[in-house]
Amino acid sequence: MKRIALAAAATITAVTGGIAAAPAIFAQGAPQVPGQMDPARVTAGTYSADPAHSLITFEVNHFGFNDYYGIFGDVAGTLVIDPANLEAAKVDVTIPVASVTTASKGLTEHLLRPGKDGGSPDFFGPAPAPARFVSTGVEVDGTTAMITGNLTLNGITKPVTLEAKFTGAGTNPYNKKETIGFEAETEIKRSDFGVNTAIPLVSDEVELDISMAFEKQ
Repeated sequence: MKRIALAAAATITAVTGGIAAAPAIFAQGAPQVPGQMDPARVTAGTYSADPAHSLITFEVNHFGFNDYYGIFGDVAGTLVIDPANLEAAKVDVTIPVASVTTASKGLTEHLLRPGKDGGSPDFFGPAPAPARFVSTGVEVDGTTAMITGNLTLNGITKPVTLEAKFTGAGTNPYNKKETIGFEAETEIKRSDFGVNTAIPLVSDEVELDISMAFEKQ
């Protein structure tokens, strides 16, 4: 289910970006998809996240009835990578928590609602600071990797590990930039970051699915 939600969210995001301009390419015939799962296409350098095509979905369980999803878009950050020394790669990603959205307007507003009578908010509050992940180590196995690092959320920093996989590389036909794609997933406990409301009715465990495109600078 989480893969379905991630794919749907990515599709919605892409419609306002590259896909909106796709007719210009399709008019040329049946082109090859620019990105391919070919590690040989990756060149060394510093890459910046493409915020229009990078996002993170979160999944929590609601009352034991079903799973529910939300999205963080406009993800920014950098990737420094050298195919000759992949375990020296560095990732630094910033997530604008204030841009959180869900399928329910009321729930999205609740996530960003201030606390009652000057108290702490139930979730993120009206002006949450961006979250940030900074890698501290990378272990590579073929086209997959375990990326360890520190996640800062709600002013609290904790170690997390991302299970990442390479999903494609090539040249973006619109801006001519070399682009690398990755997907990753991890699970955190929101209580570790001081977000305790409604536990365990709404699960403490939060699954994160990450889809990132990085463009060479």
